[in-house]
Amino acid sequence: MAHKVLITDTILRDAHQSQAATRMRTEEMIPACEALDKAGYYALECWGGATFDSCLRFLNEDPWERLRALKKALPNTKLMMLLRGQNILGYRHYADDVVDAFVKAALENGIDIIRVFDALNDTRNMQAAVTAIKKYGGHAQLAMSYTTSPVHTREYFVNLAKEYEAMGADSICIKDMANLLLPFEAYELVKALKAAVSVPIELHTHNTSGTGELVLLKAIEAGVDIVDTALSPLGNGTAQPATEPLVATLYDTEYDTGMDLTVLNEAANHFRGIAARLQADGYLDPKVLKVDINTLMYQIPGGMLSNLISQLKQMGQEEKLTEVLQEVPRVRKDFGYPPLVTPTSQIVGTQAVLNVIYGERYKNITKESKGLLRGEYGRLPAEVNEEVRKKAIGDDPVITERPADSIAPEMDKLRAEIADYIQQDEDVLSYALFPQVAMRFFEARKSGEDIAEVPPAKAAAAKAAAEQVTAGDIQYVVDFRRI
Repeated sequence: MAHKVLITDTILRDAHQSQAATRMRTEEMIPACEALDKAGYYALECWGGATFDSCLRFLNEDPWERLRALKKALPNTKLMMLLRGQNILGYRHYADDVVDAFVKAALENGIDIIRVFDALNDTRNMQAAVTAIKKYGGHAQLAMSYTTSPVHTREYFVNLAKEYEAMGADSICIKDMANLLLPFEAYELVKALKAAVSVPIELHTHNTSGTGELVLLKAIEAGVDIVDTALSPLGNGTAQPATEPLVATLYDTEYDTGMDLTVLNEAANHFRGIAARLQADGYLDPKVLKVDINTLMYQIPGGMLSNLISQLKQMGQEEKLTEVLQEVPRVRKDFGYPPLVTPTSQIVGTQAVLNVIYGERYKNITKESKGLLRGEYGRLPAEVNEEVRKKAIGDDPVITERPADSIAPEMDKLRAEIADYIQQDEDVLSYALFPQVAMRFFEARKSGEDIAEVPPAKAAAAKAAAEQVTAGDIQYVVDFRRI
Protein backbone atom coordinates (compact mmCIF):
# COMPACT_ATOMS: atom_id res chain seq x y z
CA MET A 1 0.00 0.00 0.00
CA ALA A 2 1.31 3.45 -0.93
CA HIS A 3 2.42 5.69 1.92
CA LYS A 4 4.43 8.82 2.61
CA VAL A 5 7.93 7.81 3.68
CA LEU A 6 9.33 9.48 6.80
CA ILE A 7 13.04 10.27 7.18
CA THR A 8 15.33 10.37 10.20
CA ASP A 9 18.61 12.15 9.45
CA THR A 10 21.82 11.07 11.21
CA ILE A 11 24.02 14.06 10.23
CA LEU A 12 24.32 15.14 13.88
CA ARG A 13 25.35 11.71 15.21
CA ASP A 14 25.94 8.51 13.25
CA ALA A 15 27.10 10.20 10.04
CA HIS A 16 30.11 11.88 11.67
CA GLN A 17 30.60 8.94 14.03
CA SER A 18 30.89 6.58 11.04
CA GLN A 19 33.01 8.84 8.85
CA ALA A 20 34.94 11.19 11.12
CA ALA A 21 35.41 9.57 14.55
CA THR A 22 32.52 11.59 16.11
CA ARG A 23 34.50 14.84 16.04
CA MET A 24 31.82 17.32 14.94
CA ARG A 25 31.49 20.07 17.54
CA THR A 26 28.26 21.53 18.93
CA GLU A 27 29.15 24.99 17.61
CA GLU A 28 29.32 23.46 14.11
CA MET A 29 25.83 21.97 14.46
CA ILE A 30 23.82 24.94 15.71
CA PRO A 31 24.08 27.18 12.59
CA ALA A 32 22.39 24.45 10.47
CA CYS A 33 19.55 23.84 12.92
CA GLU A 34 17.18 26.47 11.50
CA ALA A 35 17.24 24.73 8.09
CA LEU A 36 17.12 21.24 9.63
CA ASP A 37 14.12 22.23 11.75
CA LYS A 38 12.05 23.36 8.78
CA ALA A 39 13.08 20.51 6.45
CA GLY A 40 10.24 18.22 7.56
CA TYR A 41 12.19 15.33 9.07
CA TYR A 42 10.44 12.70 11.18
CA ALA A 43 13.38 12.97 13.60
CA LEU A 44 17.03 13.94 13.89
CA GLU A 45 19.35 11.38 15.46
CA CYS A 46 21.69 13.65 17.35
CA TRP A 47 22.89 12.12 20.64
CA GLY A 48 24.02 8.88 22.25
CA GLY A 49 26.20 6.35 20.48
CA ALA A 50 29.79 7.57 20.79
CA THR A 51 28.92 11.29 20.97
CA PHE A 52 28.78 11.34 24.78
CA ASP A 53 32.25 9.83 25.19
CA SER A 54 33.70 11.97 22.39
CA CYS A 55 32.37 15.24 23.90
CA LEU A 56 34.04 14.57 27.24
CA ARG A 57 37.19 12.82 26.02
CA PHE A 58 38.18 14.80 22.94
CA LEU A 59 36.14 17.99 22.47
CA ASN A 60 36.10 19.45 26.00
CA GLU A 61 32.32 19.69 25.76
CA ASP A 62 29.54 18.78 28.15
CA PRO A 63 27.25 16.32 26.27
CA TRP A 64 24.27 17.49 28.33
CA GLU A 65 24.89 21.09 27.26
CA ARG A 66 24.96 19.89 23.64
CA LEU A 67 21.59 18.20 24.03
CA ARG A 68 20.01 21.28 25.63
CA ALA A 69 21.44 23.54 22.89
CA LEU A 70 20.10 21.27 20.14
CA LYS A 71 16.65 21.09 21.75
CA LYS A 72 16.48 24.89 21.91
CA ALA A 73 17.61 25.21 18.26
CA LEU A 74 15.24 22.47 16.97
CA PRO A 75 11.86 23.21 18.61
CA ASN A 76 9.75 21.58 15.86
CA THR A 77 11.66 18.34 15.26
CA LYS A 78 11.81 15.17 17.36
CA LEU A 79 15.27 14.35 18.69
CA MET A 80 16.46 10.74 18.78
CA MET A 81 19.31 9.08 20.65
CA LEU A 82 20.93 5.64 20.54
CA LEU A 83 21.16 3.71 23.82
CA ARG A 84 22.93 0.37 24.33
CA GLY A 85 20.37 -1.03 26.77
CA GLN A 86 21.94 -1.99 30.10
CA ASN A 87 25.32 -0.68 28.80
CA ILE A 88 23.69 2.79 28.43
CA LEU A 89 26.54 4.52 26.50
CA GLY A 90 29.45 2.90 28.31
CA TYR A 91 31.15 -0.46 28.01
CA ARG A 92 29.78 -2.45 30.95
CA HIS A 93 26.39 -3.24 32.41
CA TYR A 94 25.09 -0.68 34.90
CA ALA A 95 22.66 -1.07 37.78
CA ASP A 96 18.97 -0.52 37.06
CA ASP A 97 18.93 2.72 39.09
CA VAL A 98 21.62 4.20 36.81
CA VAL A 99 19.66 3.18 33.69
CA ASP A 100 16.50 4.71 35.16
CA ALA A 101 18.24 7.99 36.09
CA PHE A 102 19.96 8.26 32.70
CA VAL A 103 16.75 7.74 30.72
CA LYS A 104 14.92 10.28 32.90
CA ALA A 105 17.67 12.87 32.40
CA ALA A 106 17.87 12.27 28.64
CA LEU A 107 14.13 12.82 28.23
CA GLU A 108 14.11 15.87 30.52
CA ASN A 109 16.99 17.47 28.61
CA GLY A 110 15.34 17.16 25.20
CA ILE A 111 15.34 13.63 23.77
CA ASP A 112 11.98 12.44 22.39
CA ILE A 113 12.79 9.01 20.91
CA ILE A 114 15.22 6.56 22.52
CA ARG A 115 16.43 3.81 20.20
CA VAL A 116 17.42 0.90 22.44
CA PHE A 117 19.47 -2.07 21.29
CA ASP A 118 21.48 -4.90 22.75
CA ALA A 119 24.49 -6.37 20.95
CA LEU A 120 23.16 -9.91 21.48
CA ASN A 121 19.47 -9.03 20.97
CA ASP A 122 18.97 -10.22 24.56
CA THR A 123 15.68 -8.55 25.53
CA ARG A 124 16.52 -8.92 29.23
CA ASN A 125 19.28 -6.33 28.71
CA MET A 126 16.74 -3.89 27.21
CA GLN A 127 13.87 -4.21 29.68
CA ALA A 128 15.10 -1.72 32.32
CA ALA A 129 15.57 0.96 29.66
CA VAL A 130 12.13 0.30 28.14
CA THR A 131 10.46 0.43 31.57
CA ALA A 132 12.14 3.80 32.28
CA ILE A 133 11.26 5.27 28.85
CA LYS A 134 7.59 4.37 29.32
CA LYS A 135 7.63 5.64 32.91
CA TYR A 136 8.95 9.08 31.91
CA GLY A 137 6.84 9.51 28.78
CA GLY A 138 9.38 8.91 26.01
CA HIS A 139 9.03 6.99 22.74
CA ALA A 140 10.66 3.55 23.04
CA GLN A 141 12.07 2.38 19.72
CA LEU A 142 13.51 -1.13 20.10
CA ALA A 143 16.21 -2.03 17.59
CA MET A 144 17.18 -5.48 16.40
CA SER A 145 20.89 -5.86 15.65
CA TYR A 146 20.71 -7.34 12.16
CA THR A 147 23.16 -9.99 11.11
CA THR A 148 23.25 -13.23 9.12
CA SER A 149 24.06 -16.68 10.49
CA PRO A 150 22.43 -20.12 10.64
CA VAL A 151 20.29 -18.87 13.57
CA HIS A 152 19.57 -15.32 12.36
CA THR A 153 16.80 -16.24 9.96
CA ARG A 154 13.85 -14.12 8.85
CA GLU A 155 11.73 -16.08 11.32
CA TYR A 156 14.19 -15.18 14.12
CA PHE A 157 13.73 -11.44 13.47
CA VAL A 158 9.95 -11.72 13.15
CA ASN A 159 9.78 -13.49 16.54
CA LEU A 160 12.08 -10.85 18.02
CA ALA A 161 9.80 -8.09 16.70
CA LYS A 162 6.79 -9.77 18.33
CA GLU A 163 8.70 -9.90 21.61
CA TYR A 164 9.59 -6.20 21.28
CA GLU A 165 5.96 -5.28 20.68
CA ALA A 166 4.90 -7.27 23.74
CA MET A 167 7.55 -5.41 25.79
CA GLY A 168 5.93 -2.08 24.89
CA ALA A 169 7.86 -0.92 21.83
CA ASP A 170 6.35 2.20 20.25
CA SER A 171 8.26 1.42 17.06
CA ILE A 172 10.82 -1.16 15.90
CA CYS A 173 14.10 -0.53 14.08
CA ILE A 174 16.00 -2.94 11.84
CA LYS A 175 19.55 -1.89 12.80
CA ASP A 176 21.78 -3.05 9.96
CA MET A 177 25.04 -1.68 11.38
CA ALA A 178 27.32 -3.58 8.97
CA ASN A 179 25.28 -3.12 5.75
CA LEU A 180 24.68 -6.88 5.53
CA LEU A 181 20.97 -6.63 4.71
CA LEU A 182 20.66 -6.97 0.94
CA PRO A 183 17.89 -5.33 -1.14
CA PHE A 184 15.62 -8.29 -1.89
CA GLU A 185 15.93 -9.69 1.64
CA ALA A 186 15.11 -6.19 2.96
CA TYR A 187 11.88 -6.35 0.95
CA GLU A 188 10.95 -9.78 2.33
CA LEU A 189 11.93 -8.94 5.91
CA VAL A 190 9.94 -5.70 5.98
CA LYS A 191 6.92 -7.49 4.47
CA ALA A 192 7.15 -10.18 7.15
CA LEU A 193 7.53 -7.65 9.98
CA LYS A 194 4.62 -5.52 8.76
CA ALA A 195 2.43 -8.63 8.73
CA ALA A 196 3.54 -9.67 12.23
CA VAL A 197 3.41 -6.43 14.26
CA SER A 198 1.32 -3.27 14.23
CA VAL A 199 3.90 -0.67 15.35
CA PRO A 200 5.87 1.41 12.78
CA ILE A 201 9.06 -0.09 11.32
CA GLU A 202 12.20 2.01 10.80
CA LEU A 203 15.24 0.86 8.79
CA HIS A 204 18.79 1.89 9.63
CA THR A 205 21.57 0.77 7.31
CA HIS A 206 24.95 2.00 6.07
CA ASN A 207 26.37 2.17 2.55
CA THR A 208 29.70 0.47 3.28
CA SER A 209 29.28 -2.26 0.69
CA GLY A 210 27.51 0.02 -1.80
CA THR A 211 24.04 -1.52 -1.50
CA GLY A 212 22.48 0.85 1.05
CA GLU A 213 20.41 2.99 -1.33
CA LEU A 214 18.92 -0.11 -2.98
CA VAL A 215 18.18 -1.60 0.45
CA LEU A 216 16.19 1.52 1.41
CA LEU A 217 14.32 1.57 -1.90
CA LYS A 218 13.26 -2.09 -1.69
CA ALA A 219 12.25 -1.64 1.97
CA ILE A 220 10.14 1.39 0.98
CA GLU A 221 8.41 -0.69 -1.70
CA ALA A 222 7.69 -3.29 1.00
CA GLY A 223 6.02 -0.72 3.25
CA VAL A 224 8.72 0.40 5.71
CA ASP A 225 7.50 3.50 7.56
CA ILE A 226 10.73 5.39 8.30
CA VAL A 227 14.27 5.23 6.90
CA ASP A 228 17.56 6.65 8.18
CA THR A 229 19.68 8.78 5.84
CA ALA A 230 22.52 11.31 6.20
CA LEU A 231 22.83 14.65 4.42
CA SER A 232 25.22 14.30 1.47
CA PRO A 233 28.34 16.05 2.89
CA LEU A 234 28.68 13.13 5.35
CA GLY A 235 26.38 10.61 3.65
CA ASN A 236 27.20 7.29 1.94
CA GLY A 237 30.30 5.17 2.49
CA THR A 238 30.48 3.96 6.06
CA ALA A 239 27.62 6.35 6.98
CA GLN A 240 23.97 6.13 5.92
CA PRO A 241 22.82 6.56 2.31
CA ALA A 242 22.56 10.26 1.39
CA THR A 243 19.31 12.08 2.11
CA GLU A 244 18.87 14.33 -0.93
CA PRO A 245 19.09 11.64 -3.67
CA LEU A 246 16.45 9.54 -1.87
CA VAL A 247 14.12 12.53 -1.45
CA ALA A 248 14.57 13.29 -5.17
CA THR A 249 13.97 9.64 -6.12
CA LEU A 250 10.68 9.52 -4.21
CA TYR A 251 9.48 12.94 -5.39
CA ASP A 252 6.06 12.89 -7.07
CA THR A 253 5.56 9.18 -6.39
CA GLU A 254 3.20 7.53 -3.91
CA TYR A 255 6.12 7.50 -1.43
CA ASP A 256 6.90 11.25 -1.71
CA THR A 257 8.50 12.45 1.54
CA GLY A 258 7.07 15.97 1.14
CA MET A 259 10.53 17.39 1.94
CA ASP A 260 11.93 20.46 0.18
CA LEU A 261 15.27 19.90 -1.60
CA THR A 262 16.01 23.63 -1.46
CA VAL A 263 15.88 23.58 2.36
CA LEU A 264 17.91 20.36 2.50
CA ASN A 265 20.52 21.94 0.24
CA GLU A 266 20.70 24.95 2.56
CA ALA A 267 21.61 22.63 5.45
CA ALA A 268 23.95 20.58 3.24
CA ASN A 269 25.85 23.72 2.20
CA HIS A 270 26.68 24.35 5.85
CA PHE A 271 27.85 20.79 6.46
CA ARG A 272 30.09 20.81 3.36
CA GLY A 273 32.29 23.28 5.22
CA ILE A 274 32.26 21.07 8.33
CA ALA A 275 33.19 17.99 6.27
CA ALA A 276 36.09 19.95 4.75
CA ARG A 277 37.27 20.94 8.25
CA LEU A 278 37.06 17.33 9.47
CA GLN A 279 39.09 16.18 6.46
CA ALA A 280 41.69 18.94 6.86
CA ASP A 281 42.08 18.05 10.55
CA GLY A 282 42.76 14.41 9.66
CA TYR A 283 39.56 12.85 11.01
CA LEU A 284 37.76 12.18 7.73
CA ASP A 285 39.67 9.88 5.39
CA PRO A 286 38.16 9.85 1.86
CA LYS A 287 38.67 6.06 1.90
CA VAL A 288 35.49 5.75 4.02
CA LEU A 289 33.49 6.62 0.88
CA LYS A 290 34.86 3.69 -1.14
CA VAL A 291 32.82 0.51 -1.56
CA ASP A 292 34.27 -2.21 0.68
CA ILE A 293 33.08 -5.72 -0.15
CA ASN A 294 34.90 -7.12 2.91
CA THR A 295 31.75 -6.21 4.82
CA LEU A 296 29.72 -8.79 2.91
CA MET A 297 32.47 -11.41 2.75
CA TYR A 298 33.46 -11.39 6.42
CA GLN A 299 30.53 -9.55 8.07
CA ILE A 300 32.90 -6.89 9.36
CA PRO A 301 31.53 -3.36 9.86
CA GLY A 302 33.68 -0.50 8.52
CA GLY A 303 34.70 0.71 11.99
CA MET A 304 35.71 -2.79 13.01
CA LEU A 305 37.85 -3.20 9.88
CA SER A 306 39.79 0.00 10.58
CA ASN A 307 40.27 -1.16 14.18
CA LEU A 308 41.70 -4.52 13.03
CA ILE A 309 44.12 -2.78 10.66
CA SER A 310 45.19 -0.44 13.48
CA GLN A 311 45.82 -3.37 15.88
CA LEU A 312 47.92 -5.21 13.28
CA LYS A 313 49.92 -2.03 12.48
CA GLN A 314 50.79 -1.60 16.15
CA MET A 315 52.12 -5.17 16.19
CA GLY A 316 53.95 -4.77 12.89
CA GLN A 317 51.87 -7.60 11.40
CA GLU A 318 49.86 -5.81 8.69
CA GLU A 319 50.52 -8.59 6.19
CA LYS A 320 48.31 -10.90 8.28
CA LEU A 321 45.11 -8.91 7.64
CA THR A 322 43.61 -11.50 5.26
CA GLU A 323 44.23 -14.29 7.78
CA VAL A 324 42.54 -12.23 10.49
CA LEU A 325 39.54 -11.48 8.23
CA GLN A 326 39.17 -15.21 7.60
CA GLU A 327 39.48 -15.97 11.32
CA VAL A 328 36.72 -13.54 12.41
CA PRO A 329 33.79 -15.71 11.17
CA ARG A 330 35.36 -18.78 12.83
CA VAL A 331 35.64 -17.02 16.20
CA ARG A 332 32.11 -15.71 15.80
CA LYS A 333 30.83 -19.27 15.25
CA ASP A 334 32.77 -20.53 18.31
CA PHE A 335 31.20 -17.72 20.38
CA GLY A 336 27.59 -18.57 19.40
CA TYR A 337 27.17 -16.17 16.43
CA PRO A 338 26.93 -12.80 18.21
CA PRO A 339 26.02 -9.90 15.89
CA LEU A 340 29.13 -7.78 15.31
CA VAL A 341 28.30 -4.45 16.96
CA THR A 342 29.76 -2.67 20.02
CA PRO A 343 31.01 -4.33 22.19
CA THR A 344 30.92 -7.79 20.53
CA SER A 345 32.65 -6.60 17.34
CA GLN A 346 35.66 -5.45 19.38
CA ILE A 347 35.70 -8.69 21.43
CA VAL A 348 35.51 -11.04 18.42
CA GLY A 349 37.91 -8.91 16.34
CA THR A 350 40.60 -8.72 19.03
CA GLN A 351 40.36 -12.47 19.69
CA ALA A 352 40.74 -13.18 15.96
CA VAL A 353 43.89 -11.00 15.86
CA LEU A 354 45.40 -12.87 18.84
CA ASN A 355 44.54 -16.27 17.34
CA VAL A 356 46.44 -15.38 14.15
CA ILE A 357 49.38 -13.57 15.77
CA TYR A 358 50.09 -16.35 18.29
CA GLY A 359 49.82 -19.02 15.58
CA GLU A 360 47.61 -21.12 17.86
CA ARG A 361 43.88 -20.56 18.27
CA TYR A 362 42.89 -19.43 21.80
CA LYS A 363 46.42 -19.67 23.17
CA ASN A 364 45.76 -16.21 24.59
CA ILE A 365 42.11 -15.46 25.48
CA THR A 366 41.12 -11.92 26.41
CA LYS A 367 39.22 -11.04 29.58
CA GLU A 368 36.35 -9.80 27.40
CA SER A 369 36.19 -13.07 25.42
CA LYS A 370 36.02 -14.98 28.70
CA GLY A 371 33.24 -12.66 29.88
CA LEU A 372 31.25 -13.17 26.67
CA LEU A 373 31.56 -16.97 26.94
CA ARG A 374 30.68 -16.84 30.65
CA GLY A 375 27.43 -15.00 29.92
CA GLU A 376 28.43 -11.64 31.41
CA TYR A 377 27.09 -9.81 28.34
CA GLY A 378 23.86 -11.81 28.11
CA ARG A 379 22.44 -14.79 26.28
CA LEU A 380 24.36 -15.79 23.14
CA PRO A 381 22.18 -16.45 20.07
CA ALA A 382 23.42 -20.01 19.40
CA GLU A 383 25.33 -22.84 21.03
CA VAL A 384 28.97 -22.02 21.68
CA ASN A 385 31.97 -24.27 21.04
CA GLU A 386 32.19 -25.98 24.45
CA GLU A 387 35.88 -26.86 23.99
CA VAL A 388 36.67 -23.17 23.54
CA ARG A 389 34.49 -22.21 26.51
CA LYS A 390 36.22 -24.80 28.71
CA LYS A 391 39.61 -23.45 27.65
CA ALA A 392 38.44 -19.90 28.43
CA ILE A 393 36.65 -20.24 31.77
CA GLY A 394 37.49 -23.75 32.99
CA ASP A 395 34.82 -25.01 35.38
CA ASP A 396 33.41 -21.57 36.21
CA PRO A 397 29.61 -21.55 36.11
CA VAL A 398 27.92 -19.89 33.13
CA ILE A 399 25.65 -16.97 34.04
CA THR A 400 22.10 -17.77 32.98
CA GLU A 401 20.19 -14.98 34.74
CA ARG A 402 20.01 -11.38 33.50
CA PRO A 403 23.58 -10.06 34.04
CA ALA A 404 22.38 -6.85 35.75
CA ASP A 405 20.50 -8.85 38.41
CA SER A 406 23.76 -9.15 40.31
CA ILE A 407 24.58 -5.40 40.21
CA ALA A 408 23.60 -3.49 43.38
CA PRO A 409 22.21 0.08 43.10
CA GLU A 410 25.01 2.53 42.27
CA MET A 411 23.65 6.09 42.15
CA ASP A 412 24.14 7.06 45.84
CA LYS A 413 27.72 5.74 45.86
CA LEU A 414 28.55 7.55 42.61
CA ARG A 415 27.06 10.82 43.88
CA ALA A 416 29.15 10.62 47.07
CA GLU A 417 32.36 9.94 45.11
CA ILE A 418 32.17 13.20 43.14
CA ALA A 419 30.33 15.42 45.63
CA ASP A 420 32.94 18.18 45.30
CA TYR A 421 32.63 18.36 41.51
CA ILE A 422 28.86 18.31 40.97
CA GLN A 423 27.56 21.41 39.18
CA GLN A 424 24.41 19.72 37.82
CA ASP A 425 22.63 16.45 38.59
CA GLU A 426 23.66 15.08 35.19
CA ASP A 427 27.34 15.16 36.22
CA VAL A 428 26.75 12.00 38.29
CA LEU A 429 25.64 10.19 35.12
CA SER A 430 28.66 11.43 33.12
CA TYR A 431 30.87 10.08 35.91
CA ALA A 432 28.96 6.78 36.04
CA LEU A 433 29.58 6.12 32.34
CA PHE A 434 33.18 7.35 32.01
CA PRO A 435 34.75 7.82 35.47
CA GLN A 436 38.32 8.79 34.52
CA VAL A 437 37.33 10.82 31.46
CA ALA A 438 34.60 12.68 33.35
CA MET A 439 36.90 13.50 36.28
CA ARG A 440 39.46 14.99 33.91
CA PHE A 441 36.66 17.04 32.32
CA PHE A 442 35.32 18.20 35.74
CA GLU A 443 38.80 19.27 36.86
CA ALA A 444 39.35 21.20 33.64
CA ARG A 445 35.91 22.81 33.96
CA LYS A 446 36.80 23.94 37.50
CA SER A 447 40.17 25.41 36.48
CA GLY A 448 39.06 26.78 33.11
CA GLU A 449 41.65 24.68 31.25
CA ASP A 450 40.97 23.75 27.62
CA ILE A 451 41.58 20.02 27.25
CA ALA A 452 40.30 19.63 23.69
CA GLU A 453 42.61 17.35 21.69
CA VAL A 454 44.93 18.65 18.99
CA PRO A 455 43.65 17.31 15.62
CA PRO A 456 45.94 14.67 14.04
CA ALA A 457 46.84 16.81 11.02
CA LYS A 458 47.81 19.79 13.22
CA ALA A 459 49.75 17.55 15.61
CA ALA A 460 51.64 16.00 12.68
CA ALA A 461 52.38 19.43 11.18
CA ALA A 462 53.63 20.75 14.54
CA LYS A 463 55.86 17.69 14.97
CA ALA A 464 57.29 18.06 11.48
CA ALA A 465 57.94 21.77 12.05
CA ALA A 466 59.64 21.06 15.38
CA GLU A 467 61.90 18.45 13.77
CA GLN A 468 63.06 21.01 11.19
CA VAL A 469 64.07 23.55 13.83
CA THR A 470 67.83 23.56 14.55
CA ALA A 471 69.46 24.25 17.91
CA GLY A 472 70.40 27.75 16.67
CA ASP A 473 66.81 28.43 15.66
CA ILE A 474 65.62 27.47 19.13
CA GLN A 475 68.15 29.86 20.75
CA TYR A 476 66.97 32.63 18.42
CA VAL A 477 63.34 32.10 19.41
CA VAL A 478 64.22 32.20 23.09
CA ASP A 479 66.29 35.40 22.64
CA PHE A 480 63.54 37.01 20.58
CA ARG A 481 60.99 36.41 23.33
CA ARG A 482 63.23 38.18 25.84
CA ILE A 483 63.30 41.41 23.85
